[in-house]
Amino acid sequence: MQPSDVVFSKRRWLLNAGGLAFYVLDICTDVALAVQYFEQKQYVWSGMTVMFVMAAVVVTQIFSCAWYWEDKDENNQTALDMSKRKIAVLHVFVLGINMRYYYLLKEGFSVCWKTKQAAAANIHHKLFWMATDLSMLKLFETFLESAPQLLLQLYIRGYNEWPLLQIFSLAFSFCNIAWSLVDYWHCLRKSLPNVKDKSSRLPTAVYLIYKVCTITSIILSYSLYVTLSIYSTVGITIIWLLGTTWVHLLQTNFCSSRCLELLYRAVVGVILIFSFFNAKGKNTKEVMVVYYVFYSLVCVTAPLLLAFLKPEMRTAVFLWTVGGLIYGGLLFGLLSLHMYYRFLHPPTSNANEENGLSNQSRDDEADEVDGPRQETITNKRLKTFLQP
Repeated sequence: MQPSDVVFSKRRWLLNAGGLAFYVLDICTDVALAVQYFEQKQYVWSGMTVMFVMAAVVVTQIFSCAWYWEDKDENNQTALDMSKRKIAVLHVFVLGINMRYYYLLKEGFSVCWKTKQAAAANIHHKLFWMATDLSMLKLFETFLESAPQLLLQLYIRGYNEWPLLQIFSLAFSFCNIAWSLVDYWHCLRKSLPNVKDKSSRLPTAVYLIYKVCTITSIILSYSLYVTLSIYSTVGITIIWLLGTTWVHLLQTNFCSSRCLELLYRAVVGVILIFSFFNAKGKNTKEVMVVYYVFYSLVCVTAPLLLAFLKPEMRTAVFLWTVGGLIYGGLLFGLLSLHMYYRFLHPPTSNANEENGLSNQSRDDEADEVDGPRQETITNKRLKTFLQP
């Protein structure tokens, strides 16, 4: 993708501004919740709430710092104008993501809202790839912090009364997940060559329904399993190990160092607990089918097991409500999944023609890794990053 193909629009600026708002609000409500648990002498819940926040913060700062260093080594225009040591100090004080948002929104505001004359193509190109890096970091943060927090808070409160702070925490975690998925998908789609309608609302809406419904149903199902027995967390850990092992066997090459690559594979394993993403440029249609068959079994059996093993909840509003959300999310999520990959997923015609696959259907090419052709550091990251 050439610089002239990209325009950093007002819509893109607003998406990033909204992403920053949800990012801050999600973390603030979780920290407030941890303080509340601590004051109530519920130290385990307080510690676990803080643990998920810190895990996400530390991992995103590590990758953000590494990417800045890579950009600086390649003289990339998105790098901060400071030494590697100063960049590292900035991230040690967990300010790396904040600085990314600051520079992107500041420079983007000047281009989109202040400047009357059209900005140069390379400026739009620079801003777009800054936004792309942020969208990838946000995806990490979402699945390391927001998704586990949803599961934790659902287990803690169960079918008891829900205080206002817990409701806000769940709401902002959910919004953060939805927003980051749309933001990342939008960046990926904009980077694809030979896609005429890069901003189509229909594919965005269907993709959002697919991801949000499937993620919501699996999180609710996990919460029911943990309600049945705390030892269900062992099963969730095994799912993480299987996902991490699968990614390791794929021999991903996302990072420039071995240690970072291992960390990346472990993080992808966490993401696979909640949703399927393609981790490398291979046709993973069969793996995707296996994943969603297993996912469906988990979702279908969770409410049934709770009803049979806890008879006192058979008529509870909680069970009927959660069961309806799980089965409804499963149905709409899988239908949206089929519609998206069958009719709306951008084709990778160039890659297929090169491999003699130009006559295959969209279903056959649906899970091929998509990405820009111009080999810069940032779009190399996007090409080797997680793909829907």
